[in-house]
Amino acid sequence: MEIDGRDFLNTPPVKTVRFGGSVAETLEKHKQGDSSDYELLKHQLADPEIKDAQIINWLQEFRSCVTHLTKDHEQLIYNILRLPWLGRSQAVVEEYMAFLGNLVSAQTVYLCACLKMVVSHFTPRRVTICEGGVDISDSDDEDENLPRNFDRCHQALQLIIRYVPFTSRVLVPILQENFPFIQKSSRTLECYVHNLLRVTVYIPSIRRDVLEVIIGKLLKLDVNASHTDIEEAEEKALQNQKADNQTEEGLFDMDEDVSPHQDRTDLMVHPVAERLDTLMAVLMAYIKDVCHVNGSLHVEMTKELYKDLLSVFDKLILPTHASCHVQYTLFYLCSFRLALAEAFLDHLWKILQSPSQPAVIRQAAAGYLGSFLARAKFIPVITVRACLDLLLSLIHRYIDSQDSSGRQVCCDISLHGPFYTACQAVFYTLIFRHRAILEANMKKGLEYLQSLNLERVVMCQLNPLKVCLPSVTSMFAAITRKYQVVFCYTVIERNNRIALPVVRSSAGGDSVTTNTNPLDSFFPFDPYLLKRSGKLIEPLYQVWEELADAELLLTKTGQQSSREDEDDFLCGETPQTEGIVGMTPSSFDSNLCSPNSIGSPPTCLQRRF
Repeated sequence: MEIDGRDFLNTPPVKTVRFGGSVAETLEKHKQGDSSDYELLKHQLADPEIKDAQIINWLQEFRSCVTHLTKDHEQLIYNILRLPWLGRSQAVVEEYMAFLGNLVSAQTVYLCACLKMVVSHFTPRRVTICEGGVDISDSDDEDENLPRNFDRCHQALQLIIRYVPFTSRVLVPILQENFPFIQKSSRTLECYVHNLLRVTVYIPSIRRDVLEVIIGKLLKLDVNASHTDIEEAEEKALQNQKADNQTEEGLFDMDEDVSPHQDRTDLMVHPVAERLDTLMAVLMAYIKDVCHVNGSLHVEMTKELYKDLLSVFDKLILPTHASCHVQYTLFYLCSFRLALAEAFLDHLWKILQSPSQPAVIRQAAAGYLGSFLARAKFIPVITVRACLDLLLSLIHRYIDSQDSSGRQVCCDISLHGPFYTACQAVFYTLIFRHRAILEANMKKGLEYLQSLNLERVVMCQLNPLKVCLPSVTSMFAAITRKYQVVFCYTVIERNNRIALPVVRSSAGGDSVTTNTNPLDSFFPFDPYLLKRSGKLIEPLYQVWEELADAELLLTKTGQQSSREDEDDFLCGETPQTEGIVGMTPSSFDSNLCSPNSIGSPPTCLQRRF
């Protein structure tokens, strides 16, 4: 490569104009107490007009006396680390990397500083734009050299790791500390997450920790963009677009404007949802790339990634209430191989039935279990039936234990929360999968449904129909009546007439109040609303199609379902019944995580599939 007519790869650097003596002499004079040349050296290193030849010359001198660059020369080292090496010639890059290698092996005290310097380049550099006399700082998204610069960063990081093997132990906290604020642009966040995932390719030992960092940030975005907020923003934008088109109709030939608008059709209107969509697309692309080699699934690598993601799921996703999209990382991964989906179901089952787990975590596991069985197209009927058998076995054992206790049993969510969420998981699964169970052989299918003894569940003193989400209860009642499996309406009518104690008072005894349950119900795999990353989920996802059953749904108020083109039967109503069964409370700030609605989003605003 030639700069100023000079080939820096094959010839020594030209003599450059500079002040002061050599680096070795300057360091010695500084040690003796004369800091004039030392300060001059720092000033020259910070010169924004510094030339490639000058950088190479200095770096070669620094390398020759790297053992003298102790902690006492911290400011000087920081000036070297701030040199603009990434955008320079290949000769500068190679000399700079050689210096980094020498520095971290001779002076490990500067390891963290070197790592922070490299990681700081994982996002587009900041540029200042003057608009209307005001300086505005923004990221340089148009930099065509970004891919090359990122490559150089990863080369530098791999070099440091080669010289200092324990680098991985100190790297994760640095990656976490340098994560951009979630309010930053989609491009900035996308670059940083992409580079973090790229690090895990050559440092696999930190992959689980890196995934934890990334998913933790994604969850903060996710709980700030509820289904309702996203749908309202999209609906409002659609209405505005229709109004604009009507206003301009007949005045201009709009065909010329179609292409620019089409380029934006994949963008989310809600700004937080747009950032989340970008990052989910990056994470899902990574999952696919890790698990596939030359287009074929690599079983062992897929298993290892599943273990890492499952660990993060248990630690972060499962305890987080009101996340709408991040959990689809596991949904997507499980679609690669049935054994993974079955392993995930088994994991959730073990959590649900474990008395040592907190009740809210068991309830969350039940919610995930039912939602996954209902919505994952790639789960076969035989697996659905096996899970229903396990759930009903657990439910019947629990009813037995209550019947034999000798105590009066009442509808108490604080005591029986996991039981109610297990019932709701069964009802929800049957609503979505009953047709698949029946269509192969109607007679055997009906015999199977009758063998579940759902009537005992519905009629028991614990009264799950009182507690489960009304939309689930109503649809379950309509379907089971259609196939003569169980008749729920007597219980539903009785529940509508009377009020039952639902929450145990903190002072002891039972209390009857309205809206006493602080936990909102939700189904973790409700419709996926993000547009770009959603393209991967759509072919794997079971949408609500039971129109014939929906037409049967007649409630006491005379309402009839007529939503023929909408995904979900859950209409987003806020139930008036006290004690709607809940899921887990948020692990983040409470003011960020409590959704406005209960259950699935309003169908009138849901994304059409």
